[in-house]
Amino acid sequence: MSDITIPGGRIRSFVERIENLDTELQELSEQKKEVFSEAKGEGFDVKILKEIIKLRKQDQDERDERESLLDLYMRAMETSGPESTAKAA
Repeated sequence: MSDITIPGGRIRSFVERIENLDTELQELSEQKKEVFSEAKGEGFDVKILKEIIKLRKQDQDERDERESLLDLYMRAMETSGPESTAKAA
C-alpha cells in the first residue's frame, strides 16, 4: 500500500468545489422559497405555481399522454358506478 500516491491536492479541489456547489444550491433554494412567499403574498396559489413549473418541464408529448390517461381513468371511474367504489372500500 505504501507504493500508492494519493493526490491530496486534487482531492481537496474536488471536495471544495462540491462544498461550494452545495452552498450555492442552498442559497438558490432560499431564493426560490422567497419567490414563492412573494407570490403567496400577492394572492397566488403556490401549489398551482409548482404544478405549472412541473408541467413546463415535461415534454409536450409526455404531457399530452399524461392528460389522456388522466381523462381515460376519470371517465372509467365515472362509468363504473358507486357500487364498485363501495366494494373497494
